Amino acid sequence: MSMSDPIADMLTRIRNANSARHNTVDVPSSRVKLAIADILIKEGYVRGYEVIKDGVKRTMRITLKYGKDKNEKVITGLRRISKPGLRVYSPCEKLPKVLGGLGTAILSTNRGFVTDKEARKLGVGGEVVAFIW
Repeated sequence: MSMSDPIADMLTRIRNANSARHNTVDVPSSRVKLAIADILIKEGYVRGYEVIKDGVKRTMRITLKYGKDKNEKVITGLRRISKPGLRVYSPCEKLPKVLGGLGTAILSTNRGFVTDKEARKLGVGGEVVAFIW
C-alpha cells in the first residue's frame, strides 16, 4: 500500500501511542524518519529508537518518554505543518517559534533536518515539517 504522507503517519503513530501511554511504537523506517527521530531524542521528547530488520522491511521501534509517573506526558502536542498538498517554507528571518520558544519546530533545510534554534544559528531557512511541544 502506498502512503501519500509517511511523515504525518509517523507523527500520528507517536501521538496516538503517547495518548494511550504505550512504552513503544513501531513505525516503518526511512532516512527522513530516522533524522526526525534523532531530533526528537536530542530535544528530549523520546528516549530512543532501534531499527529492526525483518528481511527487506525495516521498522523503527521508538521508545516514548514520560515523567516520574506515567501520567506526565513529555509530548503534549505534535502537529504536521507542511503537507504534500500545501508546502510551508520559511526564510531564516521569519522562522516560527512554537509556544514562544518552549516548543520545537522541525525544519528540512539544505543542511538536513534541524530544529528552529539550530536553523537560526546556521542562518538558514527551509520547509517547516512539524511542531512539537
